[in-house]
Amino acid sequence: MSRLNGKVAIVTGAGRGIGRATAKLFAAEGAKVAVLSLTPANVDAVVTDITAAGGMAIGIPCDIGNADQLKSAIDKVAATYGGIDVLVNNAFDPSAPFSTILDLTAEQLQRNFDIGPIAYLRAMQAAYPHLKKSGEGRVINFGSMTGVVGLIGYGPYNMAKEAVRALTRTAAREWGVDKITVNNILPVADTWGPDANVPAPTNPLGRYGSPEDDIAPVVLFLASKDSQFITGASLTPDGGSIIDSGR
Repeated sequence: MSRLNGKVAIVTGAGRGIGRATAKLFAAEGAKVAVLSLTPANVDAVVTDITAAGGMAIGIPCDIGNADQLKSAIDKVAATYGGIDVLVNNAFDPSAPFSTILDLTAEQLQRNFDIGPIAYLRAMQAAYPHLKKSGEGRVINFGSMTGVVGLIGYGPYNMAKEAVRALTRTAAREWGVDKITVNNILPVADTWGPDANVPAPTNPLGRYGSPEDDIAPVVLFLASKDSQFITGASLTPDGGSIIDSGR
């Protein structure tokens, strides 16, 4: 498998869930992968898995909400591997996404923006010179269907994730001349485990997605040459959860 052979890819939030599945698949497809995540133990575990399978990876513990840490991490990747071809902005802090609009505080909203669109913006800006030099740079940002449908009780999360989509569309227009594509993914996947009290899925396919089997392959598609004529799009590996009603 070599769809990313020789490419350098950064995956944030790669210590678990979709990020981990993506990092491991990228490595299996020939990429040199930078595993960024907040928890050092998770970073080490993913790098160990990748290298044990014969892939190449470096691990960088990083708080994406810290501008200096994020810039330093991206600079380290470029210095280590000689460039950057793919940036996957997946990380997000799950500790403060819930609030009704009536109860939403500016501080809670700001936290969601700091670790969402603002962190994604900073990562994109830091990686931009390397993505441009690549000649076929790829940025894949993670939005969410919750922002599209306006899920009740997720006010700050919804707002931040929709801002990510606006950032993506704007960058796609501005960076197209540099041969950089910028796209969104809006996944629905089981990242919570069997013990979580999660409602049964109601999408047409009748199940939640698998990070390994249903989501990471879509990220791979957007990172590969196969998606070279797609930019500014929101792909929805969600089992049909937000089939467009033309509204």
